[in-house]
Amino acid sequence: MLYGALRQTVSVLARTLCRPTVEGRENIPTTGAVLLASNHLSFIDSVVIPLAASHRRVRFLAKSDYFEGTGLKGHLSRTLFTSLGAMPVQRTDARGAMLSLEMMLERLREGEACVIYPEGTRSLDGRLYRGRTGVALLALESKAPVVPVAVTGTQHVQPVGASLPRPHPYTIRFGAPLDFSTGYDHLAPGKARRVITDEIMDAIQAMSGQERAGKYNTIGGHETT
Repeated sequence: MLYGALRQTVSVLARTLCRPTVEGRENIPTTGAVLLASNHLSFIDSVVIPLAASHRRVRFLAKSDYFEGTGLKGHLSRTLFTSLGAMPVQRTDARGAMLSLEMMLERLREGEACVIYPEGTRSLDGRLYRGRTGVALLALESKAPVVPVAVTGTQHVQPVGASLPRPHPYTIRFGAPLDFSTGYDHLAPGKARRVITDEIMDAIQAMSGQERAGKYNTIGGHETT
C-alpha cells in the first residue's frame, strides 16, 4: 500500500513539474519478459522510465548504498527505490557487473520487465557511446524481446552532480520490440553479441538523434563495465 502510494505521488510530481512527453508506451508488452534498453543521460532516468512504463513494474539495478542508509533519510531512500522496482547491487569490479547481469537474467526468466543501459554509465557530453554486449547476452539467454528506449532532456532535470531534480520537460520514446531469439546461431557467440548490441544502439540513436561518440564511455580515463 505504501509503495503504491509513493509511486503514485512521484508520478504526479513528475507530470506536474516536468510536463513529460511519453511516446510508444504501447510497444511495451503487457505481460511476459521484456528488456528495455535505453540511452543514459541522468540519474533520474531510472526513475522516469519505470514511471513512464506505467502498466508494468520495471526492474532496474541501483547501487546498494541507496538501500543501506539509516534514519529517516535512509528509510525514505529504501522505500522509494523499492517502490520503483530497483534491485540493490554492488558493482565494484567485473565480477560485480557479471553478478548484476545474472540477477537481471533471473528476473527476465521469471517474466518481468527490466531496464538496462548498454552504455554502462551516464553520458556527460550528451553523445551516444558504444554499447556493451551485456544487453545482447541477456536478450540471447532470456529470449525476451528488446524494446529500445530514448530519453531526451533528463540531463536538465537532474544534471550530473545535482542532488535534487529540477523542473524541466523531458521525453521518453519506446521503440518497436526487437526479436533476437532466432537468426544468430550461425555466428560465433561473441560476434552475435556484438552484432545484436550494435543493432540495439542503432535503434536507440534513431529515436534520440544523438551524435555517436564512436567509443566506450569512460570515467576518470578508464572504461566502465
